[in-house]
Amino acid sequence: MDKQNAKPFTPDWWKQFGWLNLGTVILAVGVYFFKFPNHFTTGGVSGISILVAHYIPSVTTATLNMILNVVLLIVGAAFLGKGFGTKTAYSALVSSGLSLLLEKLVPMSAPMTSQPVLELIFAVGLPAVGSAILFNVNASSGGTDIIAMLVKKYSHMNIGMALAMADLIVALGACFTFGMETGLFSLFGLFMKSYMVDTVMDNLRTYKVFQIITDNPDPICKFIMENLHHSATIMEGRGSFTHEERLFVRATDPHSFITITSSSEIVGKGFRGMSE
Repeated sequence: MDKQNAKPFTPDWWKQFGWLNLGTVILAVGVYFFKFPNHFTTGGVSGISILVAHYIPSVTTATLNMILNVVLLIVGAAFLGKGFGTKTAYSALVSSGLSLLLEKLVPMSAPMTSQPVLELIFAVGLPAVGSAILFNVNASSGGTDIIAMLVKKYSHMNIGMALAMADLIVALGACFTFGMETGLFSLFGLFMKSYMVDTVMDNLRTYKVFQIITDNPDPICKFIMENLHHSATIMEGRGSFTHEERLFVRATDPHSFITITSSSEIVGKGFRGMSE
């Protein structure tokens, strides 16, 4: 069974639920405390909310963010049906609700510091970490991701390119709305966000692959299967110097040596499914 879609209320489900909430909270904190006050429009629904709120001052950014997310959730549920993720809907509502709650508890009329570069690092870094955690449990924060799901279903458009262009237009909007300085910070933050999400996701999904060379694999394979409850693959080889046969296995033979490599993903039985 795919652990990314565990049965409700099992240990794996609670673990996913914990990660889902952690990612949502980190994202909401970064957006509310650092993105909203600085008008950093690095794409997405939050970026659109920042731009629109400037022209409709009677409505707060957090309120617009909630309204847009709810509208997109309704549209997503109506047109995507079973293809619409409950995790995404949950995260979108919770992150928007947290922004509204923080707006009441900790009103932000100006940035927390006078250092825009420092603010940008947190405005991009926290949502990037939060988004990566959500992606790692097959969820997202909604918003433009819902639009991407709709585009994917009803057209043959390249989703990645479409989202990148949409985010770029939103970021460029800051140049005309808030001035070139804020606009350039927003553009830089957009590129930074994409890089950081990929980097964090790679680190979250890093696996260690062991390849051990030994002359005596049998007791080692027995230990792996009986004590570690894993399997091992035996590959016969021949040393180029001695021309003696070698075996590549997980080993503890004192005369063997081990190579350890990192892999961002392992596909197969017991790991991730081939269809993901």
